[in-house]
Amino acid sequence: MTDLIEKLKTPEDCETFAQNASERGRPDLALAARKRAVSLRAAQYGAQSDIERECIEAVYAYEEVLSQKNGKKTRASRTWPMIKKHGIITAVERAVNREVETQGYTALVEMGLEDYAFEAVILRHPKAFSAEVVERSRLRVAAHQSQNS
Repeated sequence: MTDLIEKLKTPEDCETFAQNASERGRPDLALAARKRAVSLRAAQYGAQSDIERECIEAVYAYEEVLSQKNGKKTRASRTWPMIKKHGIITAVERAVNREVETQGYTALVEMGLEDYAFEAVILRHPKAFSAEVVERSRLRVAAHQSQNS
């Protein structure tokens, strides 16, 4: 089945495939197609490093969640201006460095896309972020994992 997903060439193809897979009772294929769409969108963005690419994938994954929730294409309307103003890494730090868990984190986890959460990206690349943000990410992920255990 992975070959089937890899053959999808555009995010739009992925969205159509995901919708069809959902309707046919194949949430596993729908999730794989959504992940492929996220990857394709991030590749089009033109990130300068793997860390930046993963951060951009996180934004696109969040947009996927918002779009599913709203039933129409929805952009991360606060995140993109923050990226434009502060740069990708700083924007991610600012988003995660809030006392309250972001809605995006919870929504991504609920949809099976937790690997795309900013917190997950930070924990995969701790040297690129401040110690404070790394610790906040670690605590947030651990708290969520203990809730679901």
